[in-house]
Amino acid sequence: MIKSYLAAFFISMVPLVELRLAIPFAIGMGIPFVPAYITCIIGNMVPVPFIFFFARKILEWGADKPVIGKFFTFCLEKGKKGGEKLQASAGRGLFVALMLFVGIPLPGTGAWTGTLAASILDMDFKSSVIAVMCGVLIAGVIMALVSLGAFSAIGVIG
Repeated sequence: MIKSYLAAFFISMVPLVELRLAIPFAIGMGIPFVPAYITCIIGNMVPVPFIFFFARKILEWGADKPVIGKFFTFCLEKGKKGGEKLQASAGRGLFVALMLFVGIPLPGTGAWTGTLAASILDMDFKSSVIAVMCGVLIAGVIMALVSLGAFSAIGVIG
């Protein structure tokens, strides 16, 4: 059972899939709801400080490199677009916009993109982390409810 917890924890750290895959995986592996939720939330939040402080610098450094340049440029553009979209829709409510951006579990949203966008927008660290954490909690609830409903409908869980 510890392998399932570790797998869910590490899956939740992976960019693009994050909670959208980790929570259904955990519930499908038979991890009870609350431990699955907590494990995946913690795993999704672990990279946030590193993304905030280092991702932008690393991406800018690698954007002109031969092998990694295209991917790094793509990531920078994704963060910039996310940041611009947040700023345009938020105005002064950037905190709430960031929280909702991270909280809606769609492709291209999540803790990674939201944190990178906050870094590019030069938001302060504390506000960014709190907004991302609130968004991750919301996304986790949505994914847990969807997963529980789907697995119940197909008869995998009680």
